[in-house]
Amino acid sequence: MIHVFVRRSTDVDYLTQDRGDEIAGLRRGEAGWWLRGTGDAESSADVATVLQTTARASVVGYDVVVAAPRPLSILVAIDEACAPGVVAAHRAGVLAAIDYLEDRALVVRQRADGGEYLRAASWSRVVGYTHGINRSGEPHLHDHVLIGARPLHESTVADSRSLFAHLPAADAIYRSTLRFEVNQHTSARVWRSFAGVEVVTGLDEGYRALWGGHADERGPKTAWTRDEAVARWRADRHRFEPMSMPAEPPRREFDAHGYAAAFEGASRITRRDLVKAYADASTFGAEAPAVHAAIDELHPHLRVARGVDERPLRLVQARRLAPELSQELARGARDVVIDDRYLERAGVSRLRESRNRSEW
Repeated sequence: MIHVFVRRSTDVDYLTQDRGDEIAGLRRGEAGWWLRGTGDAESSADVATVLQTTARASVVGYDVVVAAPRPLSILVAIDEACAPGVVAAHRAGVLAAIDYLEDRALVVRQRADGGEYLRAASWSRVVGYTHGINRSGEPHLHDHVLIGARPLHESTVADSRSLFAHLPAADAIYRSTLRFEVNQHTSARVWRSFAGVEVVTGLDEGYRALWGGHADERGPKTAWTRDEAVARWRADRHRFEPMSMPAEPPRREFDAHGYAAAFEGASRITRRDLVKAYADASTFGAEAPAVHAAIDELHPHLRVARGVDERPLRLVQARRLAPELSQELARGARDVVIDDRYLERAGVSRLRESRNRSEW
């Protein structure tokens, strides 16, 4: 899940001094990595330059915390073979989520001729820190991503309302990318249930009980070595009690009913809602370009939609996927399997763009 914390200080020692050694060797390089810009990600002076603002604003930037679903964090702790692939998939998802926020949520407001206009902006520097443990010593794969309040070459800060409005869609993009990458590059099988839960096939629910991720009190910040973390997780597993195995994954690659149900009761549906619904409905995940291509193919007039005041759709428009699929839904089909051939017949293309993975 993605959470955002407002930063009013340029003190970044909290992040630069945490080497994230608990997953050293599972990720490429150190904990710090540049999503935009260059420099020493372990240098507080370099990292602090990310947090740009104006003389009139008190907010210098935001700490975007992107956390993997608990079963994926658990997989890092119990499966040494899959762990590096899961961490790489997590970083790919983080990058996709930040790309989405920059493309659709990063705007500045400009007043001219008695009106107010939105203008797209971009970040000059963005840095992330990948960690694998929480304060209780439980497996917790997550990134802290620092972004500045003032975009590149702008004299005003970005519209924070837009950033927060697009977080659910960015989180769905992250999770969809994570599922896709894990399924493509590891032996694990990850899928999303109709109830919105990420499931790892074969992972006993007892592990969720063992590492629930909740503590009565937040302990002090502690730096763990890789050996300490592994020893802690190994000791914890002695208390593991089997509960139940998750159900087998569904046959469908796309949950059409889940997509339609995402808009139930909604009075105002925008492109960001479509993106979230489509990404969530991709049972085994989808690359971000494929999600955006599908939505833009279905609703081309929304291709330039961004900011908090996106043009809304009516419910009947939002639920439309493609003519053939609409007929299936009207008949109450329980399992609609969407593959690439189906999408081609329906006029929806699954486009995949090459991505530079050097920063993984």
